[in-house]
Amino acid sequence: MPNFSIALTGLEANSIALNTIGNNLANLNTTAYKGQSTTFEDLFYQQIGTSGSNDPVQVGVGTRVSGTATSFAQGTISTSANSTDMSLSGDGFFVVQQGGVQSLTRAGNFQLDSVGNLTTINGESVMGFPSVGGAVGKSSTLAPLTLPVGETQSAQATQNVSISTNLDASAAVGAQFQTPVTVYDTLGQSHVATVTYTKASATSWGYAVTLPAADETGTPTGNTGTLTFDSTGKLVTPAANVAGVTFPGMADGASSMNFSLNLYNAGGVATVGQSALASNNVTSNQDGFPAGTYQSFKVDAQGIVSASFSNGNSALIGQVAVASVNNDNGLTRTGDNNFQTTAASGASTIGVAGTGGRATIEDDSLEQSNVDISTEFSNLIVAQRAFEANSKTVTTFDTVTQDAISMIR
Repeated sequence: MPNFSIALTGLEANSIALNTIGNNLANLNTTAYKGQSTTFEDLFYQQIGTSGSNDPVQVGVGTRVSGTATSFAQGTISTSANSTDMSLSGDGFFVVQQGGVQSLTRAGNFQLDSVGNLTTINGESVMGFPSVGGAVGKSSTLAPLTLPVGETQSAQATQNVSISTNLDASAAVGAQFQTPVTVYDTLGQSHVATVTYTKASATSWGYAVTLPAADETGTPTGNTGTLTFDSTGKLVTPAANVAGVTFPGMADGASSMNFSLNLYNAGGVATVGQSALASNNVTSNQDGFPAGTYQSFKVDAQGIVSASFSNGNSALIGQVAVASVNNDNGLTRTGDNNFQTTAASGASTIGVAGTGGRATIEDDSLEQSNVDISTEFSNLIVAQRAFEANSKTVTTFDTVTQDAISMIR
């Protein structure tokens, strides 16, 4: 008699295939969705005899699903209008966590909550290596990444003024030249400090650092001196940067201003010189800034997260963590675009983008689903025909069975 279970195994297996294809098509627009495919294998065989050449005569008992493989091929990366979005270009996963449970995801459609936590759409924290003392500690424990939303960066008083200037060796004694530099006091108020050079001799210039009279009330100290040059125009004295330029009374109520006048760069090379060219200022800069409010953040290819403030400054927040596993197909899907590690996948190895074969990160972009609609439609037709064929087998078996029963009557 026909074995109805053979056709039923075909119906069941192809029903799973149809479900897989349907799920792929349903997730065509799901961020970073990875398509699946269903594979089959035959079941055991019953040996019912041997042929004349002693070859076994076997009858199979059907099929079953041997696995559902996931394609982790890179999806198309498209530009996003959401500044909190990011995508992975290459292998790896973002690390997210909720309720102490850590998951992996390729979907970078993140958002900021009301207190600045970087989260997934479902409220999971995006994990990374936090900034400690202005540097990222990659060996530290993972922590949720938090942006300083609504926070104000305190003003920083100028501590160093660096100038790069050429003074005209052919200028007459008594000639003057000035270098203006904007500096900041402890309240973040800006002031224009002026370095005035007065030629004293063929090889020397006097200098004086001043603020506008209305900006300070005390008597400045350490703000005057002499610059001496050798026969090649190289600065000889002072032999080091001038420390302790002090303005003890600020009209706006700020603390006394105290900074160094840097005449040498970090390598010890003088940045002020004398030559037979017209006096000119090459560059001037300082390290103070006013207070500023948080504006936005950006992420570079290595996952470094930097917050930008209205004063033009940026602050290092941390670095986005990227995980990798030995066997991607050993991961289990848990919904919400997440995966969990298993014994088959192996434990995740967490590091930073662009290292150890891990993907780099692209800011202001999203990875699209890697499902190919034309392939899925082709697979859908094949699975449909297979299901119909197995249905036909059931009806045929039913007809044969009815014929056999009719023989008895």
